[in-house]
Amino acid sequence: MPQFNTAKIGELKNRLKGDVLLPGDEAYESAREIWNAMIDKHPGAIVRCSTASDVVHTVNFARDNGVTLAVRGGGHNIAGSALCDDGIVIDLSQMKAASVDPSARRATIEGGARLADLDAATQAHGLATPLGINSTTGVAGLTLGGGFGWLSRKYGMTIDNLESAEVVTAAGEIIRASATEHPDLFWALRGGGGNFGVVTRFEFRLHPVGPDVLSGLIVYPLSEAKSLLQQYRDFAAKAPDELSVWAILRQAPPLPFLPKEAHGKGIVALALLFAGDPKQGEQFIGPLRTFGTPIGEHVGVQPYIAWQQTFDPLLTAGARNYWKSHNFSALNEGLFDIVIEYIGRQPSPQCEIFFGALGGVTTRPAPDSAAYPHRDTQFVMNVHGRWENPADDARCIGWARDFFNASAAFASGSVYVNFLTADEGNRVRAAYGPNYDRLARVKREYDANNLFRMNQNIKPA
Repeated sequence: MPQFNTAKIGELKNRLKGDVLLPGDEAYESAREIWNAMIDKHPGAIVRCSTASDVVHTVNFARDNGVTLAVRGGGHNIAGSALCDDGIVIDLSQMKAASVDPSARRATIEGGARLADLDAATQAHGLATPLGINSTTGVAGLTLGGGFGWLSRKYGMTIDNLESAEVVTAAGEIIRASATEHPDLFWALRGGGGNFGVVTRFEFRLHPVGPDVLSGLIVYPLSEAKSLLQQYRDFAAKAPDELSVWAILRQAPPLPFLPKEAHGKGIVALALLFAGDPKQGEQFIGPLRTFGTPIGEHVGVQPYIAWQQTFDPLLTAGARNYWKSHNFSALNEGLFDIVIEYIGRQPSPQCEIFFGALGGVTTRPAPDSAAYPHRDTQFVMNVHGRWENPADDARCIGWARDFFNASAAFASGSVYVNFLTADEGNRVRAAYGPNYDRLARVKREYDANNLFRMNQNIKPA
């Protein structure tokens, strides 16, 4: 642990409205816990900011004292970059206030908020913006990496709906980035991760959604996986933009609508949401029920907020997690054989492989319109290794890596930056492709000394 100058830490504390937690303080241990239990870092100090001014003071302190700096939003990031050893953590978790202007269809929300916070604020007005699929995910990390979820085929990536951002720069200045103010920075923030500053407030464009939507699960036995995946691929190619269907291969959790004899057995779950009139949606989802012989179904009209929280129980904090991910512009027959082989020997009941359907509106912006470049991606595949016992680390990580390598020949070569683990810094260029060099130039302009480096790092040009 660095022995921060006590007087200087005292000066920092006196400037803040928030708290400074040091090793030995009562709340320190809980404050250094994040979603992925594989991450076990011991910061020298955790600053729980209450205002953007608190962030400014902490950035200045870290920069002027040569201290490593990490930024925590929701703390959900798989790579664990919300924390650092020995340095200082800017913890935004107390900053999650939201406000909505329903007539303008705009929402602003602070950088420590989670998806549930933004959904609750916007759905009070029957509005939403495209977010992820797990309500405990942080809005900031999701957005800065690109962001996609159930509404993306209809309304685009999360970054496609970002109107502006309030940013604390490495120089300790608070600036507003938008299409007309610091446009290069605004371009870089839309997919470039936490490389360019601390975003303390986001402004999003909203769309009419719900509050009730047609959504749910249709579950098939794993024995029918090859035929199901073939039909799923063909169905997705013709689906309207309003309909998003993901395919998830895993062991069946004890869902009440599944027969008890199916619990713990291999399944393919088709998870769907129709972002339009539910009655119209029923016409489109009918074929999904005929892909094989379903063992259970839970599909109906329910609150959008409830659907956004459906997968939370499978993604609770405190488990050990390791991911590997590929992007695909098309799904190949050979890929299906590999998927079925590896899901058949998953090393833990919590492991899964999923195909997240993009396409639709996400493909329409130009690849250089924002930092996120992968507009040809039709599917994002994530192999989600998840287990409880540290003794299983090597086996579970090995399974994920082996599957990743076996499936690489069928992938596009690009990757979604938010799915990169801590050991995948060599894939950062693949995450940004042709946009990397421009990102490096923007990095040089706003953070020439790479103060913000606890991330999937873009080095200054």
